[in-house]
Amino acid sequence: MTDLTLNLRHELPEDGSAIEKLHERAFGPGRFARTAYRLREGVPHLAHLSFTALVGTLIVGSVRLTEVKASNGAKALVLGPLTVDPAFENRGIGAALMRMSLDAARADGHGLVVLVGDEPYYSRFGFQIVPPGRLKLPGPVDARRFLYCALKPGALEAAEGMLLPATAEV
Repeated sequence: MTDLTLNLRHELPEDGSAIEKLHERAFGPGRFARTAYRLREGVPHLAHLSFTALVGTLIVGSVRLTEVKASNGAKALVLGPLTVDPAFENRGIGAALMRMSLDAARADGHGLVVLVGDEPYYSRFGFQIVPPGRLKLPGPVDARRFLYCALKPGALEAAEGMLLPATAEV
């Protein structure tokens, strides 16, 4: 009999291909044009803060965190994509992955996480709309979907300006 228990674990290097296929099923080819994708493009995500959800040996969910920095030099993490296979949606997998990644980021000493997503969904994890003028993304985004979660007091106030890949010159 096949084990259909949900297993959450760190993302492994060999998960990359399966996760890319999961992203393709969930988001389609338009994902490459999105501002959040462009912010992460060419920058490796942090494996110790990225997690997968498996049912048996099938990867049914993934969340990744990637380091970015504001133009004033303050560090942050960008969360995404959070992906759950459409056949496994509405089972709490995304929420479990979110909690794991945020807990891991907090334990690792990070102070600020940003993402582009639906505020009604992400607010239960502590995300709020970024105040106008505080941070900017390198491309178009609906300001109501640009969210942050302060893992440490004052983390948002310390960050200002354009968010850039962590490897970019400020």
